[in-house]
Amino acid sequence: MNSPDLRLPPGTGFDKTRRLLTAEHYRRVFAAPDARASHRQILLLARTNEQPGHRLGLVVAKKNVRKAVQRNRIKRIAREVFRFQPSQPLNLDVIVLARRGLDELDNPALAKLLREQWSRLLRTSQHNRDKRPC
Repeated sequence: MNSPDLRLPPGTGFDKTRRLLTAEHYRRVFAAPDARASHRQILLLARTNEQPGHRLGLVVAKKNVRKAVQRNRIKRIAREVFRFQPSQPLNLDVIVLARRGLDELDNPALAKLLREQWSRLLRTSQHNRDKRPC
């Protein structure tokens, strides 16, 4: 019996170059975010980076989302939404922080919320970049 080829097309995966990997990467964004998009159930923080493309970090604490299945679902959908965002001239390190109640959203509502907050984050970061003195 042949098993189907489940590999993703090139460039659509979520490899290590698209992730915040170390505590220093997270610390850099938490210390001085260039932009933020806040919602009752989620917070996105961003800082410009010198890397090619955006990088994503996820913080889904057990305190806010009790069940591991729900934490994993939130992270999976966040990665999926992030992965399919079009590239921008401004490269960002983004941290997604889950707040209480995020696990109560179904998958389409969660994806919609993440896309809306991502758009707000990009607008805010572009606005803040334009305001900086040269």
